[in-house]
Amino acid sequence: STAMRQFLVMVKMLQHIDSDAPIRMLIAECEQPQTVLAALYFAKLFGIEGKVDVSPLFETETALEHGGRFLEALLAEESYRSYARVRGRVSIQTGFSDAGRFMGQLPAALAIERLQGRLAEAMKANGLTDVAALIFNTHGESMGRGAHPAGFADRLTWPLSGWARRRFAKAGVTIEPEASFQGGDGYLFFRNDELALATLTRIAEAEAGDLDLTVKDPFYDRTDLSLDFYRSIRRVQREHLESATYSRALTAFGLGLLKTTGSRVSRRQSDIGADRTMSLRQIRAIPHNAILQQIGYPVNVIAGAGTAAGEEMESVAELLGRSDRGNQLVRLLRAANGLASVKTVAAHGELFNSAYWASRPYRGTETALESACLALAEYLTKDDRAGVFRRLTSRLRVDWMKLHRLLSLVPGHKAGRDPAQDSDRRNIGLLQSVRLALLMHMFIRAVQVPPFARSNDVSRDD
Repeated sequence: STAMRQFLVMVKMLQHIDSDAPIRMLIAECEQPQTVLAALYFAKLFGIEGKVDVSPLFETETALEHGGRFLEALLAEESYRSYARVRGRVSIQTGFSDAGRFMGQLPAALAIERLQGRLAEAMKANGLTDVAALIFNTHGESMGRGAHPAGFADRLTWPLSGWARRRFAKAGVTIEPEASFQGGDGYLFFRNDELALATLTRIAEAEAGDLDLTVKDPFYDRTDLSLDFYRSIRRVQREHLESATYSRALTAFGLGLLKTTGSRVSRRQSDIGADRTMSLRQIRAIPHNAILQQIGYPVNVIAGAGTAAGEEMESVAELLGRSDRGNQLVRLLRAANGLASVKTVAAHGELFNSAYWASRPYRGTETALESACLALAEYLTKDDRAGVFRRLTSRLRVDWMKLHRLLSLVPGHKAGRDPAQDSDRRNIGLLQSVRLALLMHMFIRAVQVPPFARSNDVSRDD
């Protein structure tokens, strides 16, 4: 089996490569404590239980919802507690990238935070205060994959908040926090010696302060507001993910907007070649987030926050302004909103608008393109994507208007427009305009291709 092969590889690594460094064994989509116990059985069977940290990964909505009970059941097992004492730690991993895809980044961060608090409680309840809690919070480098853009203090406390750290401190459990720097963007922080030193210095500064256990954050006291806020955002994000409109809009270009990068394919292996259409659940978290960036609106970051405030908008705004965690949420929302453009989403949809192509040669100034434009107009009368984009942009615009009002009501934050953000937005808008013009040119060139027979599963209609 795959598990047996993995353990055989680990045995050989410890024998021939490095017998001192422990091996972290990640178990993805781990939803049953028995899976971890089975891994411990194999580790003991192969004689490497003292060299392997078995680490379940929590990243799906189901895993995060039931993760607290999972940890309570796992830590209640005597065999696991004995293993944890041998290793000196309880290891878990959280995944912000996939969690943000399924739940949205704000609900994902709050759900992971709650899971971390449940781990502290479970370790205390089962007498594991003599071992450390190793928590690897893995995320990407963009807001849509779990990285907070407002500085290293926010970057480090977004995945492991002050509230969660205080829960471990009050339980008497030492934490071993780990975070990730991923891909080319993550490498930039360590591009040369001076930059690497500055990065490590900022990390040391952020982690060096004493933890004040007496701090009270109203975000966790006013659960009548904060819990409803969390649940409402999660509901909106789930509705988007399950919406045929949202799915069709994001897959309107297939994966053609993205450059092939990295070691992992954009679609899951089981889904490749299954059909010529794609659903969002077939696309990995990285390209899903990248497509949102390309069409100009980070739905997985800001969608739902305005709607979630609802009739309690003034109360929610006041709570966010008085709370350290709430202010952190607001800083993320403002950063994402500064780059978002509903108009850009709408413009991508207009590429598939048959009325646009039919009217383009109307003035007679582009006679050379008349045949191509009319061919496109005729072909796109059967296409649903223009209508899909219009419905999506209507939903996004209504939610954005509510978000704009919410942000304007948060105390302690500068009201009005940010000139720096406006400048960035204009530059991004200019680049989007150039690309949209190039896409239009590609559409025209595509219909000018002479007829040919289907070959290698490609036809002229494709």
